Amino acid sequence: MTDTRAVNQRTKPSANPPERSRSAGAVTARTGVGDRFSSWTNHHREMWRESWARFFASPMSSGMTALVIAIALALPAALQLGLTNFQKAVAGWDGQPQISVFLHKRARENAVQSFADDLRGDPLVAGVTYISPEQALAEFQQSSGLGDALLGMDSNPLPAVLLVRPRGSDTTSLEALATRLRDSAMTDSVVLDMAWVQRLAQLTELGQRMSMGLALLLALGVLLVVVNSIRLHIENRRDEILVVKLVGATDAFVRRPFLYTGLVYGLVGGLIAWLLVSGGVWLLAGPISGLANLYGSGFRLDGPGFTYLVGLAGGAALLGLTGAWLAVARHISAIQPR
Repeated sequence: MTDTRAVNQRTKPSANPPERSRSAGAVTARTGVGDRFSSWTNHHREMWRESWARFFASPMSSGMTALVIAIALALPAALQLGLTNFQKAVAGWDGQPQISVFLHKRARENAVQSFADDLRGDPLVAGVTYISPEQALAEFQQSSGLGDALLGMDSNPLPAVLLVRPRGSDTTSLEALATRLRDSAMTDSVVLDMAWVQRLAQLTELGQRMSMGLALLLALGVLLVVVNSIRLHIENRRDEILVVKLVGATDAFVRRPFLYTGLVYGLVGGLIAWLLVSGGVWLLAGPISGLANLYGSGFRLDGPGFTYLVGLAGGAALLGLTGAWLAVARHISAIQPR
């Protein structure tokens, strides 16, 4: 009995058991900033790869969407490239206004040369070309076809001419320079030839504005295409979104794959647009070069280089990302588990 009591005494739980250092069960772990950043970057990397995988998983529908984006972007890009080549083509002509100074017939050669040297030193003048009466007569005979008739004249009726190229194209400065030349005792007449330059500048500005307006309209079209495509993606994955939200996923976590999908659509569309513009330039380069050779010009059509590639791909990717954001901002928040 004594032994039994002793055993019971030893096995009987104490009223005040000793306190354990840590209780058994679930333990809440805290994640550091580095772990959160690593998880965030890993998820972005995973969504980037998954977006490409989903793009190539349905090549027909994805390719059609990217092609629509490419055509919408290729049109304003081709127009802008055409304007750039047009400006390059007319750069061979003197793009600056020109002032033709007709000198008096009685002006002496040394006085004309001194007057031309003074004009070359003027800060408003970029250059001066002297055309003697003999040179003017020879050019007129060649261009007019009246060489035989002019040979019978007793004297040369054409005066010496100074072709003055202004340094700037400001209308006020040009008018002031022309007025100062008219007041000179050496000049008989002064003609400011800038009408065609103004017409060319107006046409170029009109083309640029048309290109900008077309680009804005087609960019809006790209946004609508991406919004509609991402909306269909969201509806197809509605059940998956509900399950992920049930386990505690945030809206930012849910929208991330769709944002990358829109980015991929835009990026591929921009690359295809660059290829379309490059193909168009390749088709037109030969005929345009042949036409330029007929006019004695060395003009060559410039294609879309690396700058166009970066601009089209980056701009299209930004449009795709923006369209995807607009789509998910409206539809993701409406999908809530009940």
